Amino acid sequence: MLQRSKKQQEEVFTLIEIMKQVRLNHPTMSCRMLHYKIKPGFIGRDKFENLCRECGFMVKMTKNYQKTTDSNGVIRFPNLLQNIRLTGVDQAWSSDITYFDINGIFYYLTFILDNYSRRILGHHTSFKRSTEQTSLPALQMAIKVRKKPFKEGIIFHSDGGGQYYDDHFLKLTKQYKFQNSMCEYAWENGKAERINGIIKNNYLIPWGTKTPADLKKNIDRAVKLYNEDKPHIGLGKLSPIAFEKNLLNSLNN
Repeated sequence: MLQRSKKQQEEVFTLIEIMKQVRLNHPTMSCRMLHYKIKPGFIGRDKFENLCRECGFMVKMTKNYQKTTDSNGVIRFPNLLQNIRLTGVDQAWSSDITYFDINGIFYYLTFILDNYSRRILGHHTSFKRSTEQTSLPALQMAIKVRKKPFKEGIIFHSDGGGQYYDDHFLKLTKQYKFQNSMCEYAWENGKAERINGIIKNNYLIPWGTKTPADLKKNIDRAVKLYNEDKPHIGLGKLSPIAFEKNLLNSLNN
């Protein structure tokens, strides 16, 4: 009995060290998601969450609701995502632009994700909010990630920000035969809005992003961890890239 108790203590101590390492990469991942990710075989979910509480791994989320989109004079496309059911990747992409404050200076973060797999396909960080520094380079990255032959007819969904109806941006969406789509209310672009909060509140802020160099480095790191390492309940507890790989394998079998 004493040997069994000693072994259990050793397993708990080892688990705590693993939890510390995972928490460094995912500072605000919920304890339940930590359990899904680590998959400790000797302890159940409820006891694991109690252990998180005892060890100080519980987190409190914070949000910032400052609006960053100026829609005056907007050329509005119809909302093509209304009443549509997605069945695979590259049917609809969503994008949004948010900000990150460093010493009173705003830096703008642009993300583009696949609505089905939740994978961040393109992102860009800039000091300016122009199309050339936000939506355009992010879309160019997303197109490069998906490579050729490029699927035509993808719905590109965004809010009414001017960066999404600028002539240079529309020239690129026309070239690759995207269907431009826009929402009227923020909640109609929920997946992209959620990415903003996750990257800022779950990674950039807890990591102590204090300089532009920190921001550039931490954005790349956060996107990589989100895409490759963070489990999602809606994806069967897989990361977006693992989900896409499973989907591809199922289609090929």
